[in-house]
Amino acid sequence: MNVILFDDPTDRINLLPFTFTRPVAAIRTGILTIAEKWEWYLQTRISFSTERYLQEKFPPILSSDNFWINGAVCPDEPLAKRISQLKQGEGLLRENKVIALRSTEHEIPEVISGKMTAYTEPITIVDQLWKIFQLNAEQIKADFKLITANRASAHIDDPHTRLYGAENIFIEEGVYIRAAVLNAETGPIYLGKNSIVQEGALIRGPFALGQGSHISMGAKMRGNVSVGPFSKVGGEVSNTVIFGYSNKAHDGYLGSSVLGEWCNLGADTNTSNLKNNYENVKLWNYGKKAFLNPGLQFCGLMMGDHSKCGINTMFNTGTTVGVSANIFGDGFPRNFIPSFAWGGASGFTTFQFGKSLEAATKAMGRRSVSLGEIDRTILEEVFNLESEFRVWEK
Repeated sequence: MNVILFDDPTDRINLLPFTFTRPVAAIRTGILTIAEKWEWYLQTRISFSTERYLQEKFPPILSSDNFWINGAVCPDEPLAKRISQLKQGEGLLRENKVIALRSTEHEIPEVISGKMTAYTEPITIVDQLWKIFQLNAEQIKADFKLITANRASAHIDDPHTRLYGAENIFIEEGVYIRAAVLNAETGPIYLGKNSIVQEGALIRGPFALGQGSHISMGAKMRGNVSVGPFSKVGGEVSNTVIFGYSNKAHDGYLGSSVLGEWCNLGADTNTSNLKNNYENVKLWNYGKKAFLNPGLQFCGLMMGDHSKCGINTMFNTGTTVGVSANIFGDGFPRNFIPSFAWGGASGFTTFQFGKSLEAATKAMGRRSVSLGEIDRTILEEVFNLESEFRVWEK
């Protein structure tokens, strides 16, 4: 079964800045990325059909018999079964959106000669920025059930760690935990391989901690939180997804937010996720090139890969930050900060491309990861794509 997860163009634009540097299906919500979920359900390797400048890193693997699946769609058992039963030339639609089709063609066909059937069962589609954190709790629960089935959790041998709802807690091998409180009565808690939970941490489910990640001393994980692999997280976090390889190691509040990879929040950084007048939050949309009202009362920070902020940074409600931005200084910076911006509330200049690569190389080196030529090419493409929004350059 050759599976290719494709980017719907509209969904991809709506999910910027995260899809500047990855296909839609490489987005994490729950414990796993969307692509990893499909691999679990279909028990096969997958590939991607995405923007041309991303294809060297995420190449499509084509055959004479391809199952094309919308990369924004999260799988479940009924949908995975239905897709596996598709015959050549058949496909599934949901309100005129292609969900899946089976074809011999080497590009996803706009029209196929066979039968397109409406899929009417419940379905989960991550086609907007806020859905990444909005759907996170249900996806943690679904992923937890999927990856822990018929497996035994490792044992916690620390006598000073307190567990509530222990049957909903799964510990992978190599986890180090001391004097923490894990409350899984409100949802499952998953601790990935070789992760660390330090003294005094309070964790409420649903919660997921990726391989090799750390929860700092005294941290408060308030639920509906996913932390991807090799990240360090402290302070107070609620209803948030951190893709991986990112740091929020110190005090400060992060809520109703999404951080990409290789991000760093300085000590005592705080995000607002609720307006003082309780009105709906407006959020930047790259496709419309404007702030839209998605009907959300809670929405915090959307920060793209490689972006960072200095100590005591304050982010206003519904702030979007692009790729490789560096934010610092007093006051609230603007609610949309384009890629490769350098500055804060007092104004921005351009984070010059060469300097940004130096910073990315050093940050990745701290995790023993190299910034390869493919990644440099992707970042250069993003630098050029976002130039229209760096209005100070005009």
